[in-house]
Amino acid sequence: QVQLVESGGGLVQPGGSLRLSCVASGSIRGINSMGWYRQAEGKERELVAMWISGSRTTYADSVKGRFTISRDYTEDTVYLQMNSLKPEDTAVYYCNADLSTTWGSWGYWGQGTQVTVSS
Repeated sequence: QVQLVESGGGLVQPGGSLRLSCVASGSIRGINSMGWYRQAEGKERELVAMWISGSRTTYADSVKGRFTISRDYTEDTVYLQMNSLKPEDTAVYYCNADLSTTWGSWGYWGQGTQVTVSS
């Protein structure tokens, strides 16, 4: 069984910082990609940042220069460092991963963590 567990969400004032973590566990042979989407109330889910095998990264234009995605190679973990947060960053953030497992490559979602940016 494979699962993604997120942590690090919360309430922060505009201009503040948060760091999200996503840990993949289970029968994992490799990580093809791993990153974050977000969904604000009344809006569609959108890509925020993604780490891709080969140490490539991609970001939404709205977060470039403020958010940084990184991977801990000692563990199957990805971090999203979020700086200079804005009220429009408020959303539920979901970890997403394309993992190689003992039974093939599959996409997985975490349960989501709430990020609220408000004064």
